[in-house]
Amino acid sequence: MLKLFSSLRGQCSALSSSVFPSAKLHLACGAICQKSAIKYPPSDLPDMPPCNFTPEEYKGLSKERMMEIRKQNCNSMIMKVTYYKKPVFIHQGHMQWIWDVDGTRYLDLFAGVATVSVGHCHPKVRAAAEEQLKKLWHTTNIYVYPALHEYCEKLASYLPDPLKMIYLTNSGSEANDLAMLMARLHTGNYDIITFRGSYHGGSPMTMGLTSNATYKYPVANGLGCTNTMCPDVFRGPWGGSHCRDSPVQTTRECGCAQGQCMANDQYIAQLQETLATSVPSRIAAFFGEPIQGVGGAVQYPKNFLKDTYKLVREKGGVCIADEVQTGFGRTGTHFWGFQGHDVVPDMVTMAKGIGNGFPMGAVVTTKEIAESFAKGIHFNTFGGNPLACAVASSVLDTIKEDGTQQNSLNVGTYMMTELAKLRDKYEIIGDVRGKGLQIGVEMVKDKVSRQPLPAAAMSEIFEDVKDMGVLIGKGGLYGQTFRIKPPMCITMEDADFFLAVFNKSLHNYMEKR
Repeated sequence: MLKLFSSLRGQCSALSSSVFPSAKLHLACGAICQKSAIKYPPSDLPDMPPCNFTPEEYKGLSKERMMEIRKQNCNSMIMKVTYYKKPVFIHQGHMQWIWDVDGTRYLDLFAGVATVSVGHCHPKVRAAAEEQLKKLWHTTNIYVYPALHEYCEKLASYLPDPLKMIYLTNSGSEANDLAMLMARLHTGNYDIITFRGSYHGGSPMTMGLTSNATYKYPVANGLGCTNTMCPDVFRGPWGGSHCRDSPVQTTRECGCAQGQCMANDQYIAQLQETLATSVPSRIAAFFGEPIQGVGGAVQYPKNFLKDTYKLVREKGGVCIADEVQTGFGRTGTHFWGFQGHDVVPDMVTMAKGIGNGFPMGAVVTTKEIAESFAKGIHFNTFGGNPLACAVASSVLDTIKEDGTQQNSLNVGTYMMTELAKLRDKYEIIGDVRGKGLQIGVEMVKDKVSRQPLPAAAMSEIFEDVKDMGVLIGKGGLYGQTFRIKPPMCITMEDADFFLAVFNKSLHNYMEKR
């Protein structure tokens, strides 16, 4: 190793000044050298998978100066949401990999909060952006330009009838805000229902849809929004071992007859009670993610959304699928999460993966609802600008050409089944769930009480995983769920590396406990 280090020292001189003096070298084709993100690599931890990409040398602001600016000039909220006690200072990304300013490489399994869909700086998407930049950066939809129409036609081809009318926005919060307005205009009703524990955005209107105190402020917001019980078959009062559409089920016993689901019936009864007691006889809409994202990859009983849509439509409401995190093949079995529930919503909102990290969102709906919206005037300066449309169009092409959806199914299913083995091994893993690469691992004090693992313990494991070279997320109503939502280009080898790291971090925590 010393001989190898000496021969490559010219290429990797930054190693000598690294905060990780005992760094491990990883070679890939092209003899690229990468530093491990762990200071003292455990002997039982496998090498990080190789990568044949060389990041540029970082020559920018020092870490100390960046933190000074972050504290002095960035809104205080930025410091509050900064991940890790020792933050990651990100410099460059390529596919599933992130490098910090010291040249340390990380396996990114959170993708900028489930946003980088096909890979950081994917060559095909980058080329499409560069080509469009040469032609036209910006104009608005008051003019007719090719990129907008080419993209809308292409996106519409991925959605079932009658979902063919598209309005492009800049973000998921904006898309959901707009969907609320459309639903109210079309139905003539006002009240909207969402699940407890849901997250649909942080704008003044969508804050009402969002049902988690962490994201709420003591100001008037989201008037007319009502939250109903989330049909969580792990943490909720009802659930069994056959409830959800997932490679991994809960460990709760189930005595339901074939084709019957007592848990679904109970949760539907709760929704019926909400409809009978908390809203008027006519409502505007129901908002639901096919799988909760920020809520911790929560999944519902198999027929719940189908039964819910029927009840909502009987009350005059429209059904809105929030696909901001589940869309674009992330669930593996289908391109859209709602397809896994065998339903067709009246509106679909999307963002995040739509542009592989480029700011973009959309509301897709029926012609009838679109015409109700067109009775007034709504204008968006940046939504659907030429650059955004070129990027988003390339993302759709790349998903198809790279087999991204199938990869999400294959790698995600493997990862979940292996995580289930760790659940059976460790008392502090309560549940493993999800579909494709929309995965949640819920941590508990113990399997009997199912009480959330305390924040300090979550942070300890979280930091340890990062220090061993993997970036993941956190979520859930109590911050008790690890969220694994990587760029959908990750490999089986990447999955094995993460599983080894996660196992080691759990082992480290349990030894201390």
